[in-house]
Amino acid sequence: MSVKIGIIGAGGMLRYHAAGFRSAGADIVALADLNEDAARKAAAREGVVRVFGDAGRMLRECPELDAVSVIVPNKFHAPVVLQALRAGRHVFCEKPPGLNAREVRAMAAAAAKAKKTLMFNFNNRARPEACAMMDYIRRGQVGRVNSAQAKWIRRTGIPGFGGWFTTKALSGGGPLIDLLHMLDLALYFMGYPEPDWVLAQTFRDFIQDKSFKGPWGIPDVARGVTDVESACHGFVRLKTGQVISLQVSWAELVKREEISVTFQGTKAGGLVRRWFGSDGLDQTALDTCELYVQENGRSVNRTIVAPPDESMGRLGSAANFVHALEGRAPPLNTPDQALTLMRIIDAAYASARAGRPVKC
Repeated sequence: MSVKIGIIGAGGMLRYHAAGFRSAGADIVALADLNEDAARKAAAREGVVRVFGDAGRMLRECPELDAVSVIVPNKFHAPVVLQALRAGRHVFCEKPPGLNAREVRAMAAAAAKAKKTLMFNFNNRARPEACAMMDYIRRGQVGRVNSAQAKWIRRTGIPGFGGWFTTKALSGGGPLIDLLHMLDLALYFMGYPEPDWVLAQTFRDFIQDKSFKGPWGIPDVARGVTDVESACHGFVRLKTGQVISLQVSWAELVKREEISVTFQGTKAGGLVRRWFGSDGLDQTALDTCELYVQENGRSVNRTIVAPPDESMGRLGSAANFVHALEGRAPPLNTPDQALTLMRIIDAAYASARAGRPVKC
């Protein structure tokens, strides 16, 4: 029998979740959103029959649900995930896992107590380039990854002004928490070691400048709050001695949007990168996957050819959730990894406030 999934939230990521689940053979049987009109429109578009204006009611009235997908503003990730786990459902939640590590620790504990799978949409792990690179890493052809540079930088990528993205109480922060994917990918390539300390600095330049608004996001809220950073630069030391440098921004004077992890291993270095000609427009993207080695006294750069994926792994990430529930594949991520990631992000914000390195 197919996995039956209910989706909580009618936002833009719905189409990726639904398509990814269905590609793995799952059925989308219900959709809930506090804005019931938005839920009905999304359900009609996606071919979902049952619609609810309340997630709790969906959980009660759809006993056939095996799992739920959570697509709501960051502030509500933890309470909705906890509600679903306590109702006995597996959960696939959008990033970030929560507003902070404390929330994620509670979610991980609830999943363990309920004996349910909890995964997060760290979709860049499912990109073809990342999958190909992990094949080389797992086969020992890279050796130990000593250092990595994690970067997601935008020139004009603020996702609206005054809405929940730019309101710290609702989002948890700006690009550091929003664009956490490359930090996650660097840790993934390294084997997700235990963090030691973080030194970071945030910047607010351009965060009120409408000329730095991205081509997507949510509408501006005239009297809303914009109290998050526009950029963060930092350095992470892991307890293993491995290190990561971090650069992330919504608005920064750079040539183009770049999403990349570069690393230096004991046997090979590597690069996984997506470049955009225009910020946030997938059709302008150029993907790169490369390995750097020394052979016969010469420097050799290997180009790894991977199939294109305009969804940036979003379909593959959702499909992996279904495959993991069915025992067909290991989960692409775990609650413990999500907790480690949020501990680093918490420490980065604390370091920026304190002006010194902060222990994780």
